[in-house]
Amino acid sequence: MNQEFFMYRGYPLVRCGDEIYYGYMSEPYVVMMQIAHAQKNAAGISIADKIRVYQMATHEENPMKAIVKTSERTSLYEAVDLAYVWLNRAEKEAAKS
Repeated sequence: MNQEFFMYRGYPLVRCGDEIYYGYMSEPYVVMMQIAHAQKNAAGISIADKIRVYQMATHEENPMKAIVKTSERTSLYEAVDLAYVWLNRAEKEAAKS
């Protein structure tokens, strides 16, 4: 099954309900973002204003132990930007090893 995902800054970005996954599952880390709260704007469009961001180890069996870093952001742009920085740093650290 060959699927194409939306790519942002070189990493796939996949949404499932109120969860957004960013990164490759084949890499050591992926970032999960949970939309905790959203408000409707004047046009009736739902805008996320509270996003929880989790960097997770992809090879850990226990999901609670897989969480390496957490943060909270007030916009989706800030959350994805942070996720990109985390994945980029993890990639550089893996290259050093």
